[in-house]
Amino acid sequence: MKLQPDKSSVQSITGYGAGWISVDGERIQSSVILTSGGLREPWDCRAYGDLASRHFSRLADLDVELVIFGSGGRIRFPPPDWLRGLFERRVGLETMDTQAACRTYNILAGEGRRVAAALLIENTAH
Repeated sequence: MKLQPDKSSVQSITGYGAGWISVDGERIQSSVILTSGGLREPWDCRAYGDLASRHFSRLADLDVELVIFGSGGRIRFPPPDWLRGLFERRVGLETMDTQAACRTYNILAGEGRRVAAALLIENTAH
C-alpha cells in the first residue's frame, strides 16, 4: 500500500507491503528502528523468534515518550521481562502488527510527538 501523507518535516513511512516498508520513498526490507527525531537504524532481527530483551533495552535508550512495536504480520506481545528498561524510564509501549504500526507512527510523528517505531520486517523469501 502506498501512503500519501501531507508534507511533513519528520521522516515518515510512505508505503508498505509484505516484507518491506518505504521511508521517505526509500524501500527497506529488513527490521528497522525509526524515531520522529530522525533516527533510522537497523534492528538486528529477522523474525519474532530472534527477539530478546536486548532488542527492547536498545529502545529504552531512545529519547521518546512512546515506542510502537510492529510485531510482523500479526500481533505478538513481548514478555514483560523484556520491557523492564522501558518501564523503568516510563516509556510507553504499544504493540500491533507492522502495517498498523506504520500508520500509527505516521499519525503520532505528524502530531509532533516524540515517538519511535520498532518495526519487525519478516521476509519469508529466502
